[in-house]
Amino acid sequence: MTHNLSQLISSTTNARMRLRLLAVSHFIDGKNRTQIATFLKVSRTSVNKWIHTYLHDGLEGLKEKKHTGRPKSLDDKQLSQLKSFVINSAIKPSGGRLQGKDIQEYIATEFGVVYQKSNVYDTLHQLELSWVTTRSKHPKQSIETQETFKKTPI
Repeated sequence: MTHNLSQLISSTTNARMRLRLLAVSHFIDGKNRTQIATFLKVSRTSVNKWIHTYLHDGLEGLKEKKHTGRPKSLDDKQLSQLKSFVINSAIKPSGGRLQGKDIQEYIATEFGVVYQKSNVYDTLHQLELSWVTTRSKHPKQSIETQETFKKTPI
């Protein structure tokens, strides 16, 4: 069993699972839980939980469970729609650029979800959208007037 466990430890790529397996391996080798915690540099409480789980559920119990938490406010389809909106509206035809408050308003009207501006930027980052934009252009700008205004060497 120990040989099988050491083989499992070396083959796993998940660092958390490896730590749990190491704790179990040391427990099987006869070390007490305090020694295991000190050796692995984890809390004794964690070692107690891992050993308890192993004794009751075996190696299957040590596998990582699904993490719970607050569900996303927007589903994948809505996020895809949001990404399309941002890409298509990055530079407004009327001049100026798309701002966080514009995206915040779009999310509220389209999906009925109120986002803080910081969450809007986090969501854009998750959508792999960079928030680096070009300088906005005024709709009434004249390149001809700009060229005549430039200083010319004497």
